[in-house]
Amino acid sequence: MSTTTTTLTTINHFINGAESAGEGDRTQPVYNPATGQVTAELRLANENDLNTTVAAARKAADSWGDISLAKRTAVLFKFRELVAAHVDELAELITAEHGKVLSDAKGEIGRGLEVIEFACGIPSLLKGDYSDQVSTGIDVFSFREPLGVVAGITPFNFPVMVPLWMAPMAIATGNAFILKPSERDPSPSLLLAKLWQVAGLPDGVFQVLHGGKETVDGLLTHPDVDGISFVGSTPIAQYVHETATKHGKRVQALGGAKNHAIVLPDADLDNAADHLAAAAFGSAGERCMAISVAVAVGDAADLLVKKVEERALAVKVNNGTEPGAEMGPVITPASKERIVKIVTEAESAGAAMVVDGRDLVVPGHEDGFWVGPTVIDHVKTEMSAYQEEIFGPVLVVVRVDTLEDGIKLINSNPYGNGTAIFTSSGAAARKFQRSVTVGMIGINVPLPVPVAYHSFGGWKASLFGDKHIYGPEGVSFYTRGKVVTSRWPETHHASGASYNFPSN
Repeated sequence: MSTTTTTLTTINHFINGAESAGEGDRTQPVYNPATGQVTAELRLANENDLNTTVAAARKAADSWGDISLAKRTAVLFKFRELVAAHVDELAELITAEHGKVLSDAKGEIGRGLEVIEFACGIPSLLKGDYSDQVSTGIDVFSFREPLGVVAGITPFNFPVMVPLWMAPMAIATGNAFILKPSERDPSPSLLLAKLWQVAGLPDGVFQVLHGGKETVDGLLTHPDVDGISFVGSTPIAQYVHETATKHGKRVQALGGAKNHAIVLPDADLDNAADHLAAAAFGSAGERCMAISVAVAVGDAADLLVKKVEERALAVKVNNGTEPGAEMGPVITPASKERIVKIVTEAESAGAAMVVDGRDLVVPGHEDGFWVGPTVIDHVKTEMSAYQEEIFGPVLVVVRVDTLEDGIKLINSNPYGNGTAIFTSSGAAARKFQRSVTVGMIGINVPLPVPVAYHSFGGWKASLFGDKHIYGPEGVSFYTRGKVVTSRWPETHHASGASYNFPSN
């Protein structure tokens, strides 16, 4: 009788230009959600690892911030080429640890590439202002400088895209960047670090540090960390913002969402149902821009629900590496349990189960973390299925009588990340876009994620801090302004100083 021993892959940190096991002795398992199997062990940082990483970043920031824009841009262009050349490899890592299908993983990388491309234009983005002869012989000009050391704390649902929302902007503007990725799917971060290195980025400018709450708290409070970018749930976003600002740091903390899509009777209901299903069930609903509430107005309701039901039942759920798979598993058993609990509570409270994905089994992957597409009709606002961010493949339908009722519903919700309207009426769309208290709005577009040269971010409990992520606001977040008032008097006029406040 023989026994087979499987050796797990160890996932290390990337500190000061090299993979490092660090000094911490704690590890955490990494799973393949489609199979339920442990595929790797992740090294977790201790306090010494944190201090070593921050010290390397501080040293690197001092020199990187002085490097010419031409040299920074050359690194960014090369990094963009390398990411584009490694899309397949990155996508495979995402699917293996997150579970999303390969096509969705590649789409995520594509959106990250857009931000790299935007950051490649940093020379024009950092141009300052100049005012000549504001007073006799006096000129005023302004420019922006990097913060120094910034950290990005990123979620499991987009292990490549969200780091690429942050790092290229931070690095292009002259900062050193420390990435603390999710412990659920850490491997893509290591590949990104190696691609930055091949692109010619100096050691210490981009580092990866794995860890849990201790590591997060260390970054939020470390005196040599100047800024924090965070994407995650609202309670943690609020904690990150409060803790880091209390320690004198600039913070952008993007929180959760409960995104509504209003569907009017004049909409193309087939088009609306197609997009609702894709926006609710894509990536198993694990994205902050997912449409999780369909607001059916008046006569649109019955037919819309029927059409969404048909599409939900047709979704191909499988291991993300399987050809034709459209939706994969959720990230953990705990996530599955929570989703099922919320759906069950809604059913018990009187909501109508249109499509029930709670008991889905994928043949050959019985140990995976599966929840099928789920549609719940006649949901009331007091139900947990409406109030909570489910973060799973669940679409709830709330019925209202008028567009005004729908707008009131959206504005009463504590979140304000994204929203959409499906209609053929320009007047209705314009009223909607001007009335909703939400940061990102789609008109016949279900996932209104802005392109890279605009900025991403919500309102209300979906954002803590005053700067959205990437785009022009990203440049502003990772830099701070200086204004210089300059006079170069002729030598024989140099003694004309006065104690009076200067004027014209």
